[in-house]
Amino acid sequence: MKVLIVGSGGREHAIAASVAKSTRVDRIYCAPGNAGIAQLAECVPIGAMEFDKLAAFAREQAVDLTIVGMDDPLVGGLVDVFEAEGLRVFGPRKNAAILEGSKAFSKDLMKKYNIPTAAYENFDDADKALAYLETASFPIVLKADGLALGKGVLICNTLEEAKDGVKAIMLDKQFGASGNRMVIEEFMTGREVSVLSYVDGKTIKTMTSAQDHKRAGDGDTGLNTGGMGTFSPSPFYTKEVDAFCEKYIYQATVDAMAAEGRPFQGIIFFGLMLTPNGPRVLEYNARFGDPEAQVVLPRMKNDIIDVMEACIDGRLDEIDLQFEENAAVCVVLASDGYPVKYDKGLEIRGLESFEGKEGYYCFHAGTKRDENGKFVTNGGRVLGITAKGATLKEARQNAYAATEWVTFDNKYMRHDIGKAIDEAD
Repeated sequence: MKVLIVGSGGREHAIAASVAKSTRVDRIYCAPGNAGIAQLAECVPIGAMEFDKLAAFAREQAVDLTIVGMDDPLVGGLVDVFEAEGLRVFGPRKNAAILEGSKAFSKDLMKKYNIPTAAYENFDDADKALAYLETASFPIVLKADGLALGKGVLICNTLEEAKDGVKAIMLDKQFGASGNRMVIEEFMTGREVSVLSYVDGKTIKTMTSAQDHKRAGDGDTGLNTGGMGTFSPSPFYTKEVDAFCEKYIYQATVDAMAAEGRPFQGIIFFGLMLTPNGPRVLEYNARFGDPEAQVVLPRMKNDIIDVMEACIDGRLDEIDLQFEENAAVCVVLASDGYPVKYDKGLEIRGLESFEGKEGYYCFHAGTKRDENGKFVTNGGRVLGITAKGATLKEARQNAYAATEWVTFDNKYMRHDIGKAIDEAD
């Protein structure tokens, strides 16, 4: 069969690598893709938001299945466009992707259906938000309502910081129209855990757990990023935590969306905070996490096409979702200066070191080939270096060893990805 993947980052490379393992697939396309994905797929120069062009391409090439990797096209309604054309597509429709597209919607949903989350208030007026902050306790969290590349969340320790945050989000529009509305919520403490899941509208099957590192610097310092690395599974995601989430969060979310007339088919990403009072939902995403996909998908035993088609056809209950009894760690190699300002077009050397090495992966995020055919940097997050191991410690050692195989002039990475593993011992 022919498969089209929509997106251009490390997540889409990880999806493409899983699709390439399927015995059912003989041709992969990716729009627009990147230099790494091009080694597995035919990349086509169509943007992720060019819905009509994407649908026309899928029709002309007789694509059997399209997988939408990115949040923007999902929230924008790409799945609806494909379905209207009679094209088979994996991902939530626009009315379900709002679960990620509007933080205000998702918070209201959780309140209505008693799904555990932080206390909050929604605001579409900056003055009212500022007045509310005068009576709030700190620290406190400000969230732009819409999509903001994982960066629209500000943790404010003082009233002055919070006032500056309201100005940045709602008045200066630092995150564009995503800041037209804002959520102010209580600050929760505890371990963060990410749990991805497949959903077919009524049935949910959770994947192995993971944990992301959002801050740019070691020790969780610096600015929020799209993710500087991740590991799987999380040692803090115990059987007791899983049982609680199964009972009060996972199925409850799927049922709530169905009850609202927004049946969800695709991926729900649960961002959880393991608080002293039990797990709470931090956020929902409507697609694979990036870089969570880079450590979860390499550990999945199932044929990804079988699972995705079961989601589309409403028969996910027939799938026995299985993961390897091992671990994986991903360390992101970024361009120094990310997420603010950084150089592009710098040659990447050593990529051939990964060829034929079992259990090691080099997922491309921001790369391209220059006019001489050389791999060069083309973004803030350049590569996701992933390695497996029998244990988390071994996977971490392997991943960091593999980061030395690749060089480029402004290479930057955190050195403490998965350090929490040591604390779990």
